[in-house]
Amino acid sequence: MKAPEKPGFRNIIIIAAIAALLVFSIFVSRGEDFEGTDGQAQKAIEELSPGYQPWFSSVWTPPGSEIESLLFALQAALGSGIIGYYFGYQRGRDKHREKEKKCYK
Repeated sequence: MKAPEKPGFRNIIIIAAIAALLVFSIFVSRGEDFEGTDGQAQKAIEELSPGYQPWFSSVWTPPGSEIESLLFALQAALGSGIIGYYFGYQRGRDKHREKEKKCYK
């Protein structure tokens, strides 16, 4: 017979795993600059084809890196909100259907 699992135990394991990954990544990348993929791609293109000219330019460039980070965070928050709403809606709908099935039995 399997022992009942505590509800918070799984959450503690997940939090510990995330913390371990964070600490591991800090120690592995000690002294490295955290650079985005856009900058890395630009360097790779310059190495492969030094005379490359982009065929378009940005319509608007943010005035500073802080604004760029803010817009990126807002985009991530909006996307997370939409995804969270969808999953919450689906879960609520499923619970409502289960409740209706129990009432009609």
